[in-house]
Amino acid sequence: MRERKKRETRLALSRATIALVVERGWDEVGVEDIAAAANVSERTFRNYFTSKAEAVAASHLERALVVADELRSQPADEPFWPAVVSAVRASVSAAPASSHDGAHMERVKLVMTHPSLHAELLRADDIAKDELAAAIAERLGLDAERDLFPQLAASVVTAGVATAMRFWMVNDPRGSVIEVLGRVFEEIGRGLPVPEGES
Repeated sequence: MRERKKRETRLALSRATIALVVERGWDEVGVEDIAAAANVSERTFRNYFTSKAEAVAASHLERALVVADELRSQPADEPFWPAVVSAVRASVSAAPASSHDGAHMERVKLVMTHPSLHAELLRADDIAKDELAAAIAERLGLDAERDLFPQLAASVVTAGVATAMRFWMVNDPRGSVIEVLGRVFEEIGRGLPVPEGES
C-alpha cells in the first residue's frame, strides 16, 4: 500500500510536469510551478525527483511498470505472448484520455524530443526492462538474472511498445494506439519475418 501510494504521487507529479511543459514550454517551467500545480511543496517534489527531466521520464517508466503489474495478473494458463499483449494494452488503456488527443500529442512530441530528457529516458528504460524481466521470470519460473530469456523478452517488449508509440505519434495520433500495438506484437509473435518483396 505504501509503495503504491508513492507510485501514485510520482505519477501525479510527472503528469503535472508534462502538462505544464506542454502548455508553457520547457524553459518556462520551474520546480516551483510544478509544485504549485500539483498542490505540494517544492521539498515534496525534490523528495521524488532531482529534476523536471526525471519527472517527465517517470511517466514513461510508470507505463512500463504497469505492464509488469498487469503481466503478473494475467491468468497463469494464458500463453506467454498473448499475456504480454493483454498487459501492454491494459497499460495504454490506463493512460489519461487527453493522451489520445491529436493536438495534445503533437505538443507532447516536442517535449519528449528535448535534449535534456535523453539521459533520463535511457535510465527509465533500463529500470523498466529490469522490472519487466523480473515479472517475466516469475511467470515462467526462470531466474531474471541468470536466464537469458526474461532479459531478452523484456528488451523486445519495451522496444516494441516504444516503436508503436513513436509510430503512432508520428503517423496517426488521432487513430488507435491499441491497433498499432496489436500490429507490432503480431509481427513480434511471427518472429519478425521480412515483408514480401524485401530482402
